[in-house]
Amino acid sequence: MLLAVDAGNTNVVFALVEGDEIRSRWRIATDPRRTGDEYAVWLHNLMALEGLTPADVDAVIIGTVVPRTIHNLEVLASKYFGVEAMIAGQPPVEWPMRLDVDEPKSLGADRALDMIAAHALYPEDLIVIDFGTATTFDVVDYEGAYKGGIIAPGINLSLDALVNAAAMLPRIAIEAPEGDKSVVGTTTESQMHIGVYWGYVAMVEGLVARLRAEIGRPAKVVSTGGLAALFDKNTDVFDAIEPDLTIQGLAMLYQRSR
Repeated sequence: MLLAVDAGNTNVVFALVEGDEIRSRWRIATDPRRTGDEYAVWLHNLMALEGLTPADVDAVIIGTVVPRTIHNLEVLASKYFGVEAMIAGQPPVEWPMRLDVDEPKSLGADRALDMIAAHALYPEDLIVIDFGTATTFDVVDYEGAYKGGIIAPGINLSLDALVNAAAMLPRIAIEAPEGDKSVVGTTTESQMHIGVYWGYVAMVEGLVARLRAEIGRPAKVVSTGGLAALFDKNTDVFDAIEPDLTIQGLAMLYQRSR
């Protein structure tokens, strides 16, 4: 089995992939100081709960936007799984797509992996939205070339900035307002829910409309990230939701390298 590791700014996701199937997935908070030994203790225990052992893993591929995590994850792969980890975007697993942007080397691994998987699943003009620490919008043409995109603050980041900067505002859960769909709040918390939730829906819908107008052709919107399903309840902007897009991209990149 392939151990695919997606190290993001907030969480590191470990997934065991067999063929086209994601057998198991686990996540842990990102901490560049966490050693390979610490990862191993945590991961081996979780694998054992599902009847799996380190011997079941015969390859490791890592995609990360936190460069300081790479060394310890490589130690995990070599010391505890007996394999040399592949790093997405580096030989022999370079990005298999054209990057039609001014600074191709600055493209984050998570965004590249999302686009690889999205284009493989939907080979047409795409807008790929990833709801993570940042919310990113990436434009991929029907040939699979990356044309550019948008980076916006993630909704959790926006809420943190609001609460931290305003002493009297409470911390609220990010959730769809239930029942009444009014956008005129009558309490502080309801006003915050409206601003955070409906404000974010409006931003996504507005940016997608502008992107589609600039692309000039019909473009399918593919979303990923934990909050995509939350917003899908109250907008028809998404054509498809693929919660495991980054892991799928890692698995596809590994298969290409073989």
